[in-house]
Amino acid sequence: MTLSVRHVFHVSASLLLSLSVAGAADQEVFGPKHVAKIRAVTAVAMAPDGSRIAYLLSIPRKPMVEADGPAWTELHVVDRRGNDRGYVTGEVNVSDLSWMPDCKSVTFLSKRGKDTQKCLYRIDIEGGEARKVIGFVTDISAYALSPTGLEVAFLATEATSPSKSESVKMGFDQIVVEEGSKNVQVWIATIAPESPAPKAIKLVGSASELRWNPNGKQLCVALAPSSSVDDGFMRRKITLVDIESSKISATIENVGKLGKALWSPDGANLAFISAASLNDPHAGNLYSVSATGGAPKEITPSKTSHVADFVWMDNEKIGFTLDEGVQTRLGLVTIADGDIHMLPPNDQPIVTALSASSDGKAIALIGESSQHPSEVFIVYREDPNPQQLTKSNPWLSGLTFAAQEVVKFKARDGLELEGILIRPLGVKADQRTPLVLTVHGGPEAHIRNGWLTTYANPGQVLAAHGIAVFYPNYRGSTGRGVEFSMLGQGDPAGKEFDDLVDAVDHLIETGVALKAKVGITGGSYGGYATAWCATRYSDRFAAGVMFVGISDKISKTGTTDISEEEFHVHARKRPWEDFEGLLKHSPIYHVKGAKTPLIILHGKDDPRVFPGQSMELFRFLKVLNQAPVRLVLYPGEGHGNLRAASRLDYHLRMIQWFEHYLKGPGGDAPAFEIPYKSMFADEPVAK
Repeated sequence: MTLSVRHVFHVSASLLLSLSVAGAADQEVFGPKHVAKIRAVTAVAMAPDGSRIAYLLSIPRKPMVEADGPAWTELHVVDRRGNDRGYVTGEVNVSDLSWMPDCKSVTFLSKRGKDTQKCLYRIDIEGGEARKVIGFVTDISAYALSPTGLEVAFLATEATSPSKSESVKMGFDQIVVEEGSKNVQVWIATIAPESPAPKAIKLVGSASELRWNPNGKQLCVALAPSSSVDDGFMRRKITLVDIESSKISATIENVGKLGKALWSPDGANLAFISAASLNDPHAGNLYSVSATGGAPKEITPSKTSHVADFVWMDNEKIGFTLDEGVQTRLGLVTIADGDIHMLPPNDQPIVTALSASSDGKAIALIGESSQHPSEVFIVYREDPNPQQLTKSNPWLSGLTFAAQEVVKFKARDGLELEGILIRPLGVKADQRTPLVLTVHGGPEAHIRNGWLTTYANPGQVLAAHGIAVFYPNYRGSTGRGVEFSMLGQGDPAGKEFDDLVDAVDHLIETGVALKAKVGITGGSYGGYATAWCATRYSDRFAAGVMFVGISDKISKTGTTDISEEEFHVHARKRPWEDFEGLLKHSPIYHVKGAKTPLIILHGKDDPRVFPGQSMELFRFLKVLNQAPVRLVLYPGEGHGNLRAASRLDYHLRMIQWFEHYLKGPGGDAPAFEIPYKSMFADEPVAK
């Protein structure tokens, strides 16, 4: 029977709203309205005395209730016993937390009241209003307090000249691409009433991130040749600056991508996370170096994992968290001899960030699991079992979740791979169901066995509809060391995307998936995978949802803001060295075989993957008219959606598309209009 467009619309809407599944008809299960109100801890800062933890909490705006925009970010403080208090809450955006040395107040960046720029604020733990510490003519992007708390180093650009501002007002607002951009500079200011104007430390290049040496005499600054994204990715060097003279005392020869850097408690050494080489796609190796400079010493705990974060425990030992496959591990390493002590895995959360007390006896963690998003945990040096201190989404305990498990499989060339499977809710283990392959981006990223349901990841929502969801860590993923993360270089869409088909075959062979009902989705490089599987492997996939993805490897390289990163850690050759090869590894080259219904979604202002990538593929498929195709553009959004409405719309369209083609009538595309308001007519989005 052929369904009318109006009929299809109502079928899709009812599926989105009901979320009833076999075996769980009387229980509330995870749905789009729940995704829209998820709160998550995004940063932690342990007080130097270990008594409290300041943290940032992301609060989504309420669709159809609040004015649209990105999530709000609040400042909260929790003590060791779990007593939690909000300090800067409501319609606020707070970032970059730090504690004053006396542990009596927390500092942060925000734009409050009549501020026209982001300023440095301070709020007392005993209560009261936040007070502005430092304001500047442009946004303060980062800062570091001196050991005494009497001075602050911060990052900001110089103000635009009055003549330039006047010209812009008169309509001369042209952009000369990659010329005239302002470098970020280092400034030092005194924290005191009637303090003198901030003093600039003139460095050649653009600064990002800085740390004040505990000895009070040096700054560690990450310095790139320019403010371009590419330079920020590939050419940042650790620069040590003498504060008294404002001169560079040493430049550390780290190579490639650079991560976090921290001084030892005595200031004698610096530890940092960096790539192993210019061609290493990920900053995941741990190094230490003397405060006087010299060659960095590698102290990476494992060659088959990646260091995700670290803290100094004392002057000799570093605590770290490892990404190890789909898990995370906590451990200690001694910088002198590289001696390693790994904590037992036990039933620990997936750990994504660390912050330690000054004596190293207590560490704050950001942790998540398959049952909850990121929360604050604490672990003590004498007790390796993390204790959860916050519960930001208490309503989650009233929902029914589908089972989540680690699945290992072999690629066709024998390479061992793994991923995370969320089994359909209320479906017997021996019953085959539709399957959606969810492909991470990067490809230098990976899926951890934690919380896997977001606006762009269908996870528990599709599982509640009786659809299995599998997240593969294909070759080129991180979490398994440098060698594994480089396996896909120079071979885009080659063996790395064959791994995706091999994952599907494994799930079919083991009785999980229906061969004729397999979908695929992903963003960025995962969007590239989606486009590839919807064209080159179209016979294997019944539906695709492509987000900010790549369709033409040649034009992508010429329109992205990270062309050097693309060359060094992905392509390993310039386009003009192999135009034909790049074309053949582009989804547009295979469009004649495309029979997979595909919805393409893209931020209209994406600088990373130009929206023309989606427009080009859409137009080719539209002209061929061999399968339904739809293109959705999000004005004002970049490489990923930030606004609440854009996120909700994306999520609803993704779920609608898969329901329609994997469980519904199929055929023509479902109606393009989405019933947003009816989703929240009977209950508030957030309490």
